Amino acid sequence: MRQWFDQQILYSQALTLSGRYVDFGTLAVAVLKMVAQTREVELSCDDIDEFMTTLNALPPHADVVPALEMLARAGFRMVTLSNSPKESSERALTRAGIRQYFEDVYSVDEIGQFKPARSVYDEAAERLCTENARLRLFAAHVWDTIGAQAAGCAAALVMRPCNAPLPLGEQPDIMERTLDSLADRIIASDC
Repeated sequence: MRQWFDQQILYSQALTLSGRYVDFGTLAVAVLKMVAQTREVELSCDDIDEFMTTLNALPPHADVVPALEMLARAGFRMVTLSNSPKESSERALTRAGIRQYFEDVYSVDEIGQFKPARSVYDEAAERLCTENARLRLFAAHVWDTIGAQAAGCAAALVMRPCNAPLPLGEQPDIMERTLDSLADRIIASDC
């Protein structure tokens, strides 16, 4: 799974840099087939369907709902900004029971470039009628925080297992191991 995800991000960025675009779901299946081929694994249509069903039904981490509740109570406006198509993001958030925390669901499909392209973060700021400097992205992916910071946004990194800050360049000003700890620091930094 880790190899698939790493390749998924690599090729989403390669498509963006080369001026090409397909939706994240289409790319997900293509990358799955590529990884299977490199590992000499035969994939059936049922295998691919099971993979996509599982991917679209992942539950949120236990700290997600408490963190979102804290941020909502503190009055933060929240939107999602996803490489996935809007419809699949909407379904995943609803299935996870957290859609109500978000004002809107933004997708890179609307501009045809994947994160961490600056245009994605710029578009989010424009749609929110604010400046990039007034936005904070929080993510578990360093490549996403790098993109947000390069676009002038603040960034917070939740350091899930198997991820750590890249000791190079500008760092997110908030880094925590859990999302609720991250939310505490975001709320404290806004005061």
